[in-house]
Amino acid sequence: MNIRIGFGFDVHQLSHGYPLFLGGVKLDAEKGSVGHSDADVLIHAICDALLGAAALRDIGFHFPNTDPRYKGIDSKLLLKEVVVKIASAGYKISNIDSTICLEQPKVNPHIHAMVQVLATICGIDEDAVSIKATTNEKLGYIGRGEGLAAYASVLLYK
Repeated sequence: MNIRIGFGFDVHQLSHGYPLFLGGVKLDAEKGSVGHSDADVLIHAICDALLGAAALRDIGFHFPNTDPRYKGIDSKLLLKEVVVKIASAGYKISNIDSTICLEQPKVNPHIHAMVQVLATICGIDEDAVSIKATTNEKLGYIGRGEGLAAYASVLLYK
């Protein structure tokens, strides 16, 4: 069996007047993510991990922020397309492990909904999707509420 591990990272600025989407779920928040798409930092990190594991480059290569087709796009649509790309390369997703770094709002109450969304899109069981959340203990740009980040690791098999 051919197995591949992928790692993804994404970061976005937080600002007033933008919605906050994480894992395909809209959270009620004072500040939202700034980006060309809906700026879902978790889905972007997962897309990069999946693409990387399959050696298919990165999210910016497939969905450049210079392309008006992706302006404001729902990141769930990007993830669906990434899942198709890795399947076309002969890979299946074994599991996803991820971490969101954000001071506010609290992410924990929304994790189950995010897991459901991501598992459905990826065609895997909910117990194959792990989402953890942490703060940055008030340090750096995350701690000051200026931004948020997400990390993801995936295991693919052929």
